[in-house]
Amino acid sequence: MAFDGIVIANLVKELNETVRNGRISKIAQPENDELLLTIKTSRTEAAAKSGQVRLLLSASPSLPLIYLTQANKTSPLTAPNFCMLLRKHIANGKITGIHQPNMERIINFEIEHLNELGDLCHKVLIVELMGKHSNIIFCDENKNIIDSIKHISAQVSSVREVLPGRTYFIPETQEKSNPLTETQDSFYKNVYGRPLPVQKAIYTACTGISPVIASELCFRASVDGDRPAQALSEEEKFHLFHHFSWMMEDIREGNFHPNLINNGKEPVDFSAVELKQYGDFTKTDCTSISEVLETFYAARNVYTRIRQKSADLRKIVNTLSERSRKKYDLQQKQLKDTEKREKYKVYGELINTYGYNLDENAQKLEALNYYTNEMISIPLDNQLTPQENARKYFDRYNKLKRTYEALTELLKETQEEMLHLESISTSLDIAVSEEDLTQIKEELVQFGYIKKKHTGKKEKIKSRPFHYLSSDGYHMYVGKNNFQNEELTFKFALGNDWWFHAKGMPGSHVVVKTNGDELPDRTFEEAGRLAAYYSDGRGTDKVEIDYIEKKHVKKPNGSKPGFVVYYTNYSLVASPDITDIQLVAD
Repeated sequence: MAFDGIVIANLVKELNETVRNGRISKIAQPENDELLLTIKTSRTEAAAKSGQVRLLLSASPSLPLIYLTQANKTSPLTAPNFCMLLRKHIANGKITGIHQPNMERIINFEIEHLNELGDLCHKVLIVELMGKHSNIIFCDENKNIIDSIKHISAQVSSVREVLPGRTYFIPETQEKSNPLTETQDSFYKNVYGRPLPVQKAIYTACTGISPVIASELCFRASVDGDRPAQALSEEEKFHLFHHFSWMMEDIREGNFHPNLINNGKEPVDFSAVELKQYGDFTKTDCTSISEVLETFYAARNVYTRIRQKSADLRKIVNTLSERSRKKYDLQQKQLKDTEKREKYKVYGELINTYGYNLDENAQKLEALNYYTNEMISIPLDNQLTPQENARKYFDRYNKLKRTYEALTELLKETQEEMLHLESISTSLDIAVSEEDLTQIKEELVQFGYIKKKHTGKKEKIKSRPFHYLSSDGYHMYVGKNNFQNEELTFKFALGNDWWFHAKGMPGSHVVVKTNGDELPDRTFEEAGRLAAYYSDGRGTDKVEIDYIEKKHVKKPNGSKPGFVVYYTNYSLVASPDITDIQLVAD
């Protein structure tokens, strides 16, 4: 994902069409590095009902943003100093111009307003969207800094100070050219003259071009982006330059194509130009770049927040899984050592059979093994009688036999524990809400993996299985964790409902309600895809799926939640792609 110069160019076009000539009616600062401007304007459909739109400006080092939104945010009771300064100067000011200097990740808002004496004044609000160097800077018409949302002193940056009274300028820290003014000669010199992979040469030579766009240009031109720029043939250089020129021409003319790229339900990337390189992912076209940004980061925040909140649980599960694997390996090694037990039993029997004529102080017995018809040599302790030597070998046999029986049971328990932890890990991958994590944590507590904190009240779990609707109108349900799998299969599903699960790997139970009907083939295929997607095989092209009527699915006595057995089933191979299956909002 890249908040690059092309996305900024699209934003500038959109803002000129919507908020230019609008008046700033409210200024709020919900966060330390964030502004929310309410702008009265009649030039946009988005403002048709209320007559206003909100413009979010964020200089967050981890998530710098700017987009139009209808959503409001809660502001602190006491406005910060920067917010108060802006209210003093530009409250009710008119936005007269919005522009982007030379494809930089910068937007300048030119604002005119009346001062306390009624004189017309001009100010510039500059939004720099440059990762950790992002800032919002307020200047007068001569580009003298009045204040900024972040103060940058000489101790922090040797390149540029951002302090009241200083003159604003864009630091030239890299020798990059404006891609909108590139000619064939300059492009050949700036890009193909660099001793770098061609993809990197493009984005290091041109302002506002991100690695994603550089990769897209190479993809469109059928050029390997990892090849050295200087090693391209003349034909490849010419072809790549023309794709670059066509893209820049679209940007100059304002022909943008805002779109989102998703992998299933998870947002992967966005752009203001069509991204053709993501052939296997889902592309969604949007009406505006603001819609793209708001949708992408709202969805991205959900996944990021859940991953952050699940990090502690995931660490616990990974530690327990590693411990179980080590325990399993040790038990297998110990079990292998018991394989010699039968040998000791045979030794004891042969000593009892042939030991009556042994010489006193004999250290071995040469005897015919009547089980294999081969002669064997049995070591003896010459301090013991033949009967005592036989008893010693029988004692070894019985000890190893008891060890074998105990280890066989322990190996089964350890293997079940490993499978259980793998299924919990898969549940963490599937979780999409804090309620889902609460239910997974409850399972870890119930089975003694983590200690329960006594809060005095029982948490009410609101998590519910995923609910999908097949193309033929049949309801399909997907368990998010072992508790939900258990409930779906043995409490919710009826005997003639169909049950699906990925073969031989952790995954969700999928139940299709038949209502007594014979299901169409398309519904079987869609349910199989759900079982494939919500399993450990979601990263592969194809997953083998077992499916069977629910009445044939059984739960072994004493087994952990979600664990089942079945002895007759059908199979299908499904792709873990569910993008066209309708999710029902319960």
